[in-house]
Amino acid sequence: MTRKTDDVLSRRKFLIASGAVGVAGLAGCTESNTGGSDGGESGGSDGGDSEDSGSDSEGLSGEINIAGSSTVFPLATAMAERFQSEHSEVSINIQSTGSGGGFANYFCTGQTDFNNASRPIKPEEADQCSSSDVTPVELKVATDALTVIVNNDNDFIGEGLTVEQLKTIFSAEEQPEMWSDVNSEWPEEPIEIFGPTDASGTYDYFIEAIIGEEGPGHRQDYSATEQDRTIIQGVEGSEFAIGYMGFAYYSENTDAVQAVAIENDEGNFVEPSLDTALSGEYNPLSRPLFTYPAKESLANEHVAEFATYWMENSTSKEIVADEVGYVPLGEEEQQEMLDKLNSAIEEAN
Repeated sequence: MTRKTDDVLSRRKFLIASGAVGVAGLAGCTESNTGGSDGGESGGSDGGDSEDSGSDSEGLSGEINIAGSSTVFPLATAMAERFQSEHSEVSINIQSTGSGGGFANYFCTGQTDFNNASRPIKPEEADQCSSSDVTPVELKVATDALTVIVNNDNDFIGEGLTVEQLKTIFSAEEQPEMWSDVNSEWPEEPIEIFGPTDASGTYDYFIEAIIGEEGPGHRQDYSATEQDRTIIQGVEGSEFAIGYMGFAYYSENTDAVQAVAIENDEGNFVEPSLDTALSGEYNPLSRPLFTYPAKESLANEHVAEFATYWMENSTSKEIVADEVGYVPLGEEEQQEMLDKLNSAIEEAN
């Protein structure tokens, strides 16, 4: 287990603490707003310079509404801040609703222009979008290392957890009450579990990677929340707690909790990091992250320009890795996403 990770800018502490954000007026002003499953705050700060300035289009104005994944939320916010610094007449409003909550309640009903997701869109979600004449365009934006966390005083797990142990703890089949039920050498103390809700793509991915989609499903007797900071606080406050979330949220809280190394397909216990996610060593919990613009919204110049800006900066180590805490796209993958986006923009117009 580890409490150390790559350095990231402290500014992300604000991004991750927010449940929803409206990026407007980046001259240091903040204002109240509601959004996300628990409500949230909004605000803006100086966007800074990006590695690629994107489009030089002048005179853009309009509103862009984004919902979806809490995992993609800080990356979307970082991109929105920078875009806003160049196009101050564009208002970008971002809500952290969970991947599924965003698709079902906002994007596929035509209320938002983008949906962020930490897993691919499901067939039933695509059908819902289609019935509302919304055409999602899948764009990969980064790679994440889904991170299992425990309390800092946990010294019994040792080198890490196996996939089978994770499955035992989190699946609906066995539902052990005590740590000793998982390993007889561990304390006879109750397991306190924290994690995302079933509206979260992180929840869906955990089932796919650990429990199995044809398996018994995720246990429901746990503290579920769409706010990652609540998971951090829950695990930090209970010696025998365990939870999971996206790597970016853990990386801002390495003093509060510790990450657990997970046994990979080669039998090695590997800690989550940008390097191990990029190399593929951190399996099966490394995963792609997405944003889905609606093709119909791409007919609006300010929406198309923002989508292009995001893709043009998707290889930025400064933004994606150093600031937010994810693995940037490679150049070949970036070009594939740009080609897909450009085709959608052409079709929309």
